[in-house]
Order: sequence, then structure tokens, then C-alpha cells
Amino acid sequence: MRYIIEGGRKLEGKITVAGNKNSVFPCVAAALLTNQEVVLKNVPDIADTKVLIEILESIGVDVQRSKDTVSITANKIKHVLPRELMAKLRGSIVLVGAILARAGRVQFYHPGGDVIGRRGIEVHLEGFQKLGADYEQDDLNYKIICKSGSKQGANIFLPERSVTATENLILFSALGKKEVTLRNCASEPHVVDLCHMLVKMGVGVSGIGTDTLIIKGTSKPKGVTFKIRADYIEIATYAVAAAITKGQITLVGLDDTDLDPILLPIKKFGVAVEVLDRQVTFRAGNLKAVPALITNVWPGFPTDLMSVFIVLASQSHGVSLCHDWMFESRMFFVDKLMLMGANVTIADPHRVFVYGPTLLKGRELETPDIRAGMALVLAAVVAKGQSIINKAELIERGYEDPVARLTALGAVIKREI
Repeated sequence: MRYIIEGGRKLEGKITVAGNKNSVFPCVAAALLTNQEVVLKNVPDIADTKVLIEILESIGVDVQRSKDTVSITANKIKHVLPRELMAKLRGSIVLVGAILARAGRVQFYHPGGDVIGRRGIEVHLEGFQKLGADYEQDDLNYKIICKSGSKQGANIFLPERSVTATENLILFSALGKKEVTLRNCASEPHVVDLCHMLVKMGVGVSGIGTDTLIIKGTSKPKGVTFKIRADYIEIATYAVAAAITKGQITLVGLDDTDLDPILLPIKKFGVAVEVLDRQVTFRAGNLKAVPALITNVWPGFPTDLMSVFIVLASQSHGVSLCHDWMFESRMFFVDKLMLMGANVTIADPHRVFVYGPTLLKGRELETPDIRAGMALVLAAVVAKGQSIINKAELIERGYEDPVARLTALGAVIKREI
């Protein structure tokens, strides 16, 4: 699949924010803890959701989808996850904790996804062990079994704030009458979504939104209807689109998600931001470089936004140091921006210096991963001339119908299969 984009268009208009892609995985996994029906609303229509549904169906779960609603009934579940589908989705790892809690055992292949750096699962495995499970590993194949009398309570300090490890240990702790304390946990909005959903299901969770969670499990979690909150990554992405094209974009459908970690750096770049009720408007201003933009664990600047913000830096006056210490391959897409005319110096695999503003020119490029792919689309929208973005199917893994949404804002973009 490829996108053909004619650049140089101002983007203006209003769109509705999609649901948080990263909330879908843990919330779907939570649905496996009960044999009652679980209804998830505001589920984004993206490729990753479709693959996740395939995985559920392959292990015997009944799944019905209608627009942005997914209904899940897990009367019985198989404990073996399909290798070919697990290899497609890194986020599928969170199914492990739920299946282990429900079935007492789980067998799976190391999860795949974007190639932006090493993503081990040692923190997950160590946590399961502390909660009374044993595991066997044969290369990239894993088997985890709950020991007799396991699922005990525990006080666990996570050696790193891994989002998926936090979610997996929450899910494993949610089923059964035990109390588990997790310290140094991730606190991203998708972790918060999972916790709120589990509370509705009858699980006791205190400390939601902090780095310390206390989970009091239940033996009979209830079926629920739960709405996934807005995708803050998408909000910031369209903010960048408005800024670099000298346009104005309003996003509606906001909720109580804390947007300060993304709005602060957006404002520092000189973008005008107006939040009113359940919507936010971004208007282009006099863009200026931010001396240092550094990713961090939430509520720090999200790693998933670094790629599009590098494009923003390329259109801002001055020099920006962009530093992502989390993933050693995150910066490797900048050579494609340099082909378009961006002035970027690569300091090392984690840091680049971006000098702006520069005139970008249309080129034919390949998408390396979801976030870098969307960054290249934004660069193409602002560039002079025509660009072709190949392997665009990767972008649609994480962004809901970007062609239609960008077209509605004034972009000239065509999707070819």
C-alpha cells in the first residue's frame, strides 16, 4: 500500500479524536478475565485492532464488532496463543497475564511489532514468578504455569516502568482473592483506563494514576460496558499538522485525560492552543525551536511522539536537540527527512540536532514504523511537490483512517493498494 501526497496545503477544519490505540490491548485482555459479556466503546478502527480480534477468535473467544464498539464473551479460552499473529503485535503480550490468571497456564511466542529497539519481557516473567508462576523458555517460545496454591499476594518493585509489564501484572493480580502491591509502575493513560475498567468489573484498585498500585483481586469479575478514552498521541499529531501547514485544526471528543504532558511542549514550539469544554484547537504561530526535547516515562514527553515532533522542529526557527533514550532505533527514520531537505545532524542512535526552518521537497519513501510513518506523511503534506509513502499499511496499524481524516482537513492524499 502507498500514499500519494501533493504537498503545500494548509490544513484546516474539525475532526473527532479516535480512541486510544494503546488502551485497546489491556482492556481487551481484561475482558478475558470473565465469562460474562464485556462491551468496549470508542475502539479505533485500525489494523492492530483487527489482528487483536483475530487472536481472540483463534483462542475460542466470541467477538462481535459494530462501528466503534466491540463485544467480547470469553466463555472458554484456549491457553495457546497463535505464533503468527503474536509476531505481528507487540501489544499482544498483555493477553498473557489475563490468560494465565484465567486458565492457570499460557503458551506464547515472543511478541512482534515495530522494530525500533530491543523490547525484552524479563520484567513480565520476573513479576509472574513473584506472584507464584513458573516459566520455561525455548528460544522465543514461552510456557508459564501457575504452581499449586499460587496467585499469592506480593509486594513487587518493578525494575523499570514498563507499560506492558505493569498491565500484565495488574491483569494477573485481578483474578483471585489476593492483594498485590506494585511499585514503580507505569502510569500512562492506557494503564489508567485498564484500572478504571477493572474497578467496574469488581476488582479493587487503589493508587490509580500513581506509580504505586494496590490490587485486591476478585474471584468473580463482572461483565461491563467501558468507553476507551481519547488518543492523546493522535491529538498531538494533528497539532503538529496544524502548526507546520500554518493552519488551524480543532479536535473534539476530549475527556478527562491529562493533556499537559503533550500540550506543554506544543506551546513551547510556539503553537497556539485553546482548550474549551471537550475540544481543543491548535493554530499555527511563529514556530521556534525548543532547546531540548527529551522523552520520559509518563507524565513526561511520550516516546511515541518524538518522530512527528522532529518534523515540527524542522519547521521551527533555531536548533532543537531531540533525545529519545528509550529506543535506540527511533531516530533512524531521520535519513528520510534529510532526503526531503531537512537539516538534521545525527549525534548517536538516541539523539539528533534539528536545524530549522527548512523547505522540504517531495520524495518517494518507505515507512519504517507506525509513528515514523505518520511523521513522513506530515512532512509530505508540508513539502513542495509530490511524495509517495510506501508500506503505508504500517501507519494504519495505529491511526484511524488517516487518508480520509487528512483529506477532510484539506490535504491532497490518495491511497493505493
